[in-house]
Amino acid sequence: MIHLKNICKTYSHRTKVLRDLNLNIHPGEFVSIVGQSGAGKTTLVKILIGEERVDSGQVEIGGWDITRLSRREVPYLRRQIGVIFQDFKLLPKKTLAENIAFALEVSGGTNAKIKSIVPSVLKIVGLEDKADRYPTEISGGEAQRAAIARALVHQPKILLADEPTGNLDTINADEIIDLLLRINRFGTTVILVTHNREIVNRLNRRVVAMERGEIISDQEHGKYVL
Repeated sequence: MIHLKNICKTYSHRTKVLRDLNLNIHPGEFVSIVGQSGAGKTTLVKILIGEERVDSGQVEIGGWDITRLSRREVPYLRRQIGVIFQDFKLLPKKTLAENIAFALEVSGGTNAKIKSIVPSVLKIVGLEDKADRYPTEISGGEAQRAAIARALVHQPKILLADEPTGNLDTINADEIIDLLLRINRFGTTVILVTHNREIVNRLNRRVVAMERGEIISDQEHGKYVL
């Protein structure tokens, strides 16, 4: 599914952010990637979604070598990978249904497809009764669920969640993690990037720990030990 081979990334000030990093993630896995600030997690996320290029090494996602991905190919990659961020990134002047529909519209989705998919993904995340609400009219947990619904519109093989609970209280954070686990049970590969020790330890799933651009630990049923 995801194969990273000897990837390196150095920024202009000559700081090596990733150092000969190797990582394989198999279809259907739920993997937590952990590490302190500066460990390289954010850079790794940017590489996986085509926002950054590696200096050397190979990046393969779903059998597709994206190592030298062109800008015009990035949208096609992002249909394979649904992405969720800490700050939701919902458009404030659009309803939840319109936010989700917009993700389909920009990729050329037909009206028939939009009318079919939007209610379906809202139901998956439990927001079918709030389709006409605006982001300012819902809770943070509901906003993140709406963001997850938007990430699911292209039926991605991979769901990348970058600190999805960072702005949420414990109850809402647990609900988001439970939703990610449910999506994972449908067969979607889930990659969770997080600082939240309690969540990682509760999951008891694979944990990849990073430090100074390197993987220092990879445990099948791991804990947050940094």
